Amino acid sequence: MTVLKAHEVDAFLKAPGERWGVVLVHGPDDGLVTERATAIVRAASPGDDPFSLVRLDGAELVSDPARLVDEARTISLFGSRRVVWVRDCGARAILPAVQPLLDEPAKGSLVVLEAGDLKKTAPLRKKIEDSASALAIACYADGAQDIARLVDRELQEAGLSIDRDAREVLEAHLGGDRLASRGEIRKLCLYALGQKKVTVADVEAIVGDASALAMDEFIDAVAGGDPVGADRLLARLASSGTHVSVAASALMRHFQLLERLRAEVGQGRSAATVVAGVQPPIFFRRRDAFVRQLGLWNRERLERAARLLDEGLLRSRTMPTLAEAVVSDVALTLARAARAADRR
Repeated sequence: MTVLKAHEVDAFLKAPGERWGVVLVHGPDDGLVTERATAIVRAASPGDDPFSLVRLDGAELVSDPARLVDEARTISLFGSRRVVWVRDCGARAILPAVQPLLDEPAKGSLVVLEAGDLKKTAPLRKKIEDSASALAIACYADGAQDIARLVDRELQEAGLSIDRDAREVLEAHLGGDRLASRGEIRKLCLYALGQKKVTVADVEAIVGDASALAMDEFIDAVAGGDPVGADRLLARLASSGTHVSVAASALMRHFQLLERLRAEVGQGRSAATVVAGVQPPIFFRRRDAFVRQLGLWNRERLERAARLLDEGLLRSRTMPTLAEAVVSDVALTLARAARAADRR
């Protein structure tokens, strides 16, 4: 099995080498997937030979599987390493296009596959992890230490420091997507240009735009038992350009977190203590809402919610034209269940 460990990833991004002919970059953090795939391509493809890099879309390989092999086995114009970058693989059935390169690797080329969240049993992921000539890099949402390092790195490059309270507020708004997190930090650095230290006022003025705040409000309306608010806020997110699948994924992550926290409460700890100890920290203005939600959702209700969200996400992806209606129905069902629990 060829899977890089977390501490090995950064070194590989800087120098991919020629050991592997196919690299799959996948995971639930779309921003980190894109960032890492881009870094690999830049490191492997020389800037002075534009003909050494070929960009493809996953849909192209579904309709024409032989295209990938043809591109990978083509010799670049100046004899440098040939890099084929396939984006938007997602759950597309591209294994028939990739399998010949796993069976007989193309010398002098590198194929970078950029995919989304793939289960361990996904055929493409399983084949690549089992291949001696291919490599899989998983990209998961940043943890507390990852976020802290990202903040430190970006602030250092901008010549800024940050006070403790401002850091807590900033980090509470980061972590769902690497590119989005980096963008928020750089926006903050630009706003604080000319200062020595970033303050809470700076963070609150810049980080977390209306759509991000609406997402938190939407999630809390669903988990807190406010169907009317949930419906209104989902419509606001959609009108602001946020796809409903993003809202559904955020809702799924929230209920997964509630399930984990609920298990800790079941061990005798108070809800307030559990919420206060979450890493990365929950934004302080939402902590009371989390405590209340833990009182509304017991283990059985959370298990039912997980099943409902799983089914809803699947239906929204298989029926994209009905995605908004499907996600809205799931959100309202959960909000009504929370409201019923509150009334009891």
